[in-house]
Amino acid sequence: MAPALVHVVDDDPAMRDSVAFLLDTAGFDVRLYAAGTILLERLARPVRGCVLTDIRMPGLDGLALFRCLRSAGHTHPVVMMTGHGDVPLAVEAMKLGACDFIEKPFDGEALLQALHGALERGGQNGMDPSPDPALHPSLQDFVRRLATLSERERQVLDHLVAGGTSKEIGRRLGISPRTVEIYRAKVMAKTRAGTLQELVRWAVLTGLA
Repeated sequence: MAPALVHVVDDDPAMRDSVAFLLDTAGFDVRLYAAGTILLERLARPVRGCVLTDIRMPGLDGLALFRCLRSAGHTHPVVMMTGHGDVPLAVEAMKLGACDFIEKPFDGEALLQALHGALERGGQNGMDPSPDPALHPSLQDFVRRLATLSERERQVLDHLVAGGTSKEIGRRLGISPRTVEIYRAKVMAKTRAGTLQELVRWAVLTGLA
């Protein structure tokens, strides 16, 4: 069986080289692109693999690239690399059908897990246009865990998936950033989300975000 192919799109050459080294070491076949336009030019016909793209790039950004890929009929699974504060963009990408996102700086294992998950799920994140958790048994536990959140914890959750920082959330809710961090820890524990990335993903899939 041929190794899984990953098309890496990032305008930062150091990031491209770092990701390429990691993926090559993990057994992936890797193709590198300095811009989304270059990827589109070279995908003149359907090919295998998935796309790992930065979400913020000059010219054609990650969201625009995703739209272009789908408009051209390409159904590759897409994983977005995002920077600090880009959670709202990641939510938008997942609503469009991106499989996942991963926040920079990320560790190698987290990236590999995101790519393996995307390749297993295929070209979509599995989200119905009007998601109904009752139709997705795998989401029911998460919905039940949401019901255990207090009113304040739910408020913090809503702001987290909207991309708010602890300082911003504290200002909006009239509490200290430290108190926000305490509520955030409680939200993560009660929802059993290991990372903010996972929390946002489940929030999108259940229609919360």
